[in-house]
Amino acid sequence: MARFTGKSVVVTGAAQGIGLAIVKAFAAEGADVGICDLAPAAGEAMEALVREGRRGVYVRADVSSEQQVRRMVEEMIDAFGRIDILVNVAGILRDRMIFNMTEAEWDAVIAVHLKGTFNCTRAASIHMREQQGGRIVSMSSSSALGAPGQPNYAAAKAGIMGLTWSTANALGKYGVTANAIMPSGATRMIDSTPRGQKMFEETGKWPSEMARGTERDPDNVAPLVVFLSSDAAARSARSSRNV
Repeated sequence: MARFTGKSVVVTGAAQGIGLAIVKAFAAEGADVGICDLAPAAGEAMEALVREGRRGVYVRADVSSEQQVRRMVEEMIDAFGRIDILVNVAGILRDRMIFNMTEAEWDAVIAVHLKGTFNCTRAASIHMREQQGGRIVSMSSSSALGAPGQPNYAAAKAGIMGLTWSTANALGKYGVTANAIMPSGATRMIDSTPRGQKMFEETGKWPSEMARGTERDPDNVAPLVVFLSSDAAARSARSSRNV
């Protein structure tokens, strides 16, 4: 039997890249999968899973909107009966140096990454606390350590680490684990940046194309997320707390 048969998973930012790879990995393990994204490709991804005989649902929602996230979680609960795993992947980039970044560029990235992770985590945690169990995995980034052209993204990703620590400490007694990881993957989000455009101009290929089959392939992130969502990882976390 697949490890996640009977489990339900919600993945935000699941239309492509890291999010889509995570969706496919959980589906392969037998999970019911909920896709949350604004991109039209999310519906196509859901249709592909259904054709493969997987059970899933797609909800179009903006994670920066508390109201839309609440509706998304309610629809997932209606579809699956519960939410066992939440994976926060949704993100955007508005890269610029600190001295010429606009307030709108700052606000947009903070809203999607940090507020979006908060909105989804809060909404899912209410149900996980009631059901006495759950897994939350969120995407931070090595950019949190000081990427020079990403002050908004770096701040958001550092904030996600603090949010995750707080969530883990608050929900551990209810059987809920929370983890943040710093994945390295060249996705279509990077294609949209000036450095992505420069690579295309120099090579004729986008960073996401160049990454396929390398250590920068977004597919490499999915196995870690699946492990952190497993019962084995939860047992390891409990053992560590008891040492």
